[in-house]
Amino acid sequence: MPILYTTKASATGGRQGHARSEDGKVDVQLDTPKELGGGGGPGTNPEQLFAAGYSACYLGALKFVANQQKVKISEDAKVTTTVGIGPREDGGGFGLAISMEVSLPGVDRAKGEELIQAAHVVCPYSHAIRGNHEVQTTLV
Repeated sequence: MPILYTTKASATGGRQGHARSEDGKVDVQLDTPKELGGGGGPGTNPEQLFAAGYSACYLGALKFVANQQKVKISEDAKVTTTVGIGPREDGGGFGLAISMEVSLPGVDRAKGEELIQAAHVVCPYSHAIRGNHEVQTTLV
């Protein structure tokens, strides 16, 4: 696979620490949510970062497949990703529950559903988790 872009980020302190990309564009304090036994401080957490990244990447994939099919995607299009974390049923650690709400104003429902399925094939986040996590995707 030819690599078109590479980035690097590091974290220190785990969920109660700090994360920063090598170029400094991402520079965040990390805090553990109360629901996971933390103090729920003002920092972000890995689940929020994953939800934001997946939303942006998936919307990019939607725009890509729409462009290939000559379908105009409104600037108001929106992807909202919900990421839940909890103990896996096998007792071997933690797992994620992922769902997406996709808003495609101006695109008819049938075409929107078609684009949603095609975007899951193109999106590298969807590809990376395929077979490990089911993503519930709803056109709103």
